[in-house]
Parts: sequence; C-alpha cells; structure tokens
Amino acid sequence: MAALSWIAQLLQFDRDGDDFCIREPRRGAAERLFGGLIAAQSLGAAGATVDDGKLPQSLHAYFVRGGRYDAEVEFHVDRIRDGRAFATRHVTASQNGAVILEMMASFHEPEPGLDWSPEITPALEFDAAVPKVDVMDFGDKFDLRTMPTDHTEFAISPFWIRTQDEIEDDPLIRACTLTFLSDLGPVPAALPPTVPLRSDLGFAASLDHSIWFHRPFRPHGWHRYELRSANHNDSRGLARGSLYDTAGTLVASVSQEALWRI
Repeated sequence: MAALSWIAQLLQFDRDGDDFCIREPRRGAAERLFGGLIAAQSLGAAGATVDDGKLPQSLHAYFVRGGRYDAEVEFHVDRIRDGRAFATRHVTASQNGAVILEMMASFHEPEPGLDWSPEITPALEFDAAVPKVDVMDFGDKFDLRTMPTDHTEFAISPFWIRTQDEIEDDPLIRACTLTFLSDLGPVPAALPPTVPLRSDLGFAASLDHSIWFHRPFRPHGWHRYELRSANHNDSRGLARGSLYDTAGTLVASVSQEALWRI
C-alpha cells in the first residue's frame, strides 16, 4: 500500500461510534495547537459519519481555548440531521476534559445547476510572486510564493500556495487539507491595513473560522489566496478571504475573526 500523505496521517483516529480520538504530533518547541489542524481534524471526524455521496459544503468553528501538542484530543460528533441532499453535524473537540473547539459542518450531495463566480483581477500574479520558506504553523508542508516585500515569518496575503506532496484523491481528505491551509494568513490579514505587522506587535489568536467549499480542490495545484481586512474594533479584526485556482475560478470562501491585543 502507498504511504499515507501527511494530512491523511493527521486524520487517523481511534474511533468508538461517533467518538474519535487522536494524539497530536510533537511540533518541536511549539506549544499552542495550530487552529487549522484542529479544524481539519474536526471536519474529518464529522465527515466520517456522513454518507460517501455527500461532500463538505461549509463549516463554522469557534476556537474556545488553546490546545497543545503531544497530547490526545477527543472529538464527539452529534448527528444533527440526515436529509436526502444535506447532512448536518456538530463536533466538540476536547483536550484533558476541556473544550477547545466547537464546529457546525454541513455536507451536500452534488446537484446539477448553474455554475458562476465573478471574474476577479488577481491581486498578485503568479510570475510576480517569489518563493518563501520558513513560514510558521506547518509551512514546511507547502510551497508558497508571496509578494517580494513580504519578509515576515507569516504568510501575508495575497500569496500562492500548494502542497509539496500529492494528497489522496478523496474529497473529504482534500477538503480537510483546504481547511488546514485556510488558517495560514487570516490573523495577519485581520489587522487594519495601516498597522505594520511585527513579531512583537501584541497577542493574537483566532476566535472563529468559516469556510464555504464551492468547487473541487486539487491540493498539489497552485492556488491564489487573497485575504482582506473587513473591520477592526474592540480588539477584534475580521478578515475575509477567497481561494482561486490558476484559471481564476473561485474554489472556496473564508471568513475569520481574530483577537488582536496591541
């Protein structure tokens, strides 16, 4: 058998009915769990309870408290509804008895219909982007091309991204990969455009995260991720994002609110 991809390995749960458990990998000196990881695993647990014909449609997650690496996380899935076309799941992720994430996820059986998305002029053309390495939070799993002016340790939008390795041709695993990478970028983008990003700027954390899965996602193909600041007040910043393939087709829409104590 072929070796599992890194994301598929992160979705290898111990399962007892609708309860799932996994031990998070050790990540060197990192202490706080990457939000994209726990969101991807929550979607994976939810999807494991849904008929194969229904694909991820959207998710809405709240990061209740920070988790840690090298420890077990338990995922409990509640089957809210199973309809002919849609299925709805609620996932609670806990670590050491404390809730760290709550998620609602919806799944939809593909239907024929109109297919339209607006034509958008790229905020960063692929040929104008430059390779970037040493990005925080599992950046070693991806190839990134960012603006030439981006010298930070973060991924600053707009940027181009793809997985370094091929990912299994499985719609749920690929949706989990998209969920994972969608958390690279929103926190910096939640700052007002007038505030320069610095590593010592203040305390930042993701508060909630939403994704709408519009079209099939090919993780090893290049995608352009554009995020923009939509609001900032009360120490909270809202970022809205869009993920496009190389043809300019909208693959997914993202929204995240982040805490910024500056």
